[in-house]
Amino acid sequence: MTSADVAREAGVSRATVSYVLNNAPHQRIAESTRRRVWATAARLGYAPSAAARTLRIGRSDIVLGLLPDWPIEHVLGRLIQQLTDALAEHDLTFLVHSSGDSRRPLREIWKAMTPAAVLALGEFPASEAEAMRMAGVEVVMAVYGSVREELRAPLVSEEPIGAAQARHLARSHHRLGYAAPDLSRLGELVGSRLDGVRKVCAELGLPEPDVRTVPLDVRDAAEVVTTWLAADAPVTGVCAFNDDVALAVLAGLNHLGLRAPGDLAVIGVDDISNAALAQPPLTTVVRDTEAIARGLARRLVDTLDGKQTPTDPIQDPLRVLVRESA
Repeated sequence: MTSADVAREAGVSRATVSYVLNNAPHQRIAESTRRRVWATAARLGYAPSAAARTLRIGRSDIVLGLLPDWPIEHVLGRLIQQLTDALAEHDLTFLVHSSGDSRRPLREIWKAMTPAAVLALGEFPASEAEAMRMAGVEVVMAVYGSVREELRAPLVSEEPIGAAQARHLARSHHRLGYAAPDLSRLGELVGSRLDGVRKVCAELGLPEPDVRTVPLDVRDAAEVVTTWLAADAPVTGVCAFNDDVALAVLAGLNHLGLRAPGDLAVIGVDDISNAALAQPPLTTVVRDTEAIARGLARRLVDTLDGKQTPTDPIQDPLRVLVRESA
């Protein structure tokens, strides 16, 4: 179907069809004609082509999201959906591509769609970013890292998460542990959250947190718990990277016949569905991913429009949801 088909069926000119479907300003078109054009276009299944729209507004409406090699579950999946919705409110289409270990070179991907902007969740090479800009990609932004070799703060900081965990536990515990995930590819996020725990420990005069990798396996997790409890200065409270790792710590405690928080307090991050069902129910840090998504969309749109944007991280309201584990 083409605009000529719509014009013929609706009994109007192709120019009128273009004006109506593209909401062209300063065109005096009767409301009855507008309704007839829209109804005809809907009946015929016609929509203006992306190429024509790009020519009209001077840029693509696509934002290419680059995902590192991270598990897409829980919070990350929700953030992607909320980003899609937030960008759609600005007439932008969010397309996601996994850039981790891709069989197709990244350059082929963005060249094929010529996006208006690229939003990467992790780091990517400055040379790639420069190539994008040279090819006309107007905005290249990184969320949880930076464009490598460019000195700029991340758009979203993970430090406050670890800080919130440590402050909650430090009210009753003076020797903290940190439960890291058994996934090296999450290093960017782990390092930043752990920095938050370390800074609070230093601020309060507590020892450095005892950092251990906790696999998602009951027996392996039990070994880590045993190590924490057998230390010269036993760990009594653990900040876990996320709820999955926190649940592994709880499983390790149960395997040893122990229980949180009496033997070891545990706090997670994300409030996944299983957190409330754990034994005991898991205390966790809750993030406002809706605020993050809207903040990212706002900065991206403002940058596209040539406006000045803040350099500090987007504010991510956090709250500690207190349950029985800590």
